[in-house]
Amino acid sequence: MRTFLSAVLIAVMTLLVPASAVAYWADRELGDADRYTAAMSPLATNPAVQQVVVTQVARALSGQIDAGPFQGGVETLLGEALRSFSGTAAYRNAWDAANRAAHVAVLQALTTGDGNAVTLDLAPVVEQVRAELVAEEVPFADRIPVTHVSVTVMEYDNLGALRKGFRMLQIAGVWLPVLTLLLALTAIAVAVNRRRAVAATGLGLAFGAVLLGIAVSVCRRLTLDDLPADVDRAAAGAVYDALTAFLRTTAWVVLAVGLVVALIAWVTGRGRRTP
Repeated sequence: MRTFLSAVLIAVMTLLVPASAVAYWADRELGDADRYTAAMSPLATNPAVQQVVVTQVARALSGQIDAGPFQGGVETLLGEALRSFSGTAAYRNAWDAANRAAHVAVLQALTTGDGNAVTLDLAPVVEQVRAELVAEEVPFADRIPVTHVSVTVMEYDNLGALRKGFRMLQIAGVWLPVLTLLLALTAIAVAVNRRRAVAATGLGLAFGAVLLGIAVSVCRRLTLDDLPADVDRAAAGAVYDALTAFLRTTAWVVLAVGLVVALIAWVTGRGRRTP
């Protein structure tokens, strides 16, 4: 009976490993503005992301400039200026500011907001870009109006259900990993052969890490396949990889820990049988 109970606890622990990682990630990584911004910050130098930002911002700003007969060349001029601007520290600061603002908007929508869409006001970012372009003496840059530019950063038909799921992950953020650890320790404590239980627990951790890695990979493919045709796949993939870097790192760490624990238990057992 003790052996059966230990096996059941190890099986449950194995299934909770990926769930624990996702819950902790949602609470402590996505839910924290500093960690979210730090995760997204390296994308400022990603070529695919830079190209998307330059194209979208140039298109948005050129539409607000009245250049008369020169209107057709405004977007090209802004694009060239923005490409040069994207290699500066000011651009990286603007990128971090935009991501911090986006985090606040999305987090508010997932916790206390209502409706089915999340909008982001880019006025502070536009103001910083305008100042840099004016300083670089880009033609017509001084005509860019610093107005409230609202951009939809997330739209979901059933955002209410998404809020409930996110709230549950936040509640389970710390407690689920603690429960997983307690299950592992209990499984070892109740086992008749604790060395074998330790080895099985290590293998369970390793298998749970593999499940986590597979889930992250499958979700990446599904997420990119579900995007509209006009969305740049390379940029979207880079964003997804940045957001899920913690999960991938966790999967490798847990896999290594699990295999080491199982190996130590196996080597210890062989040593005891050696005359």
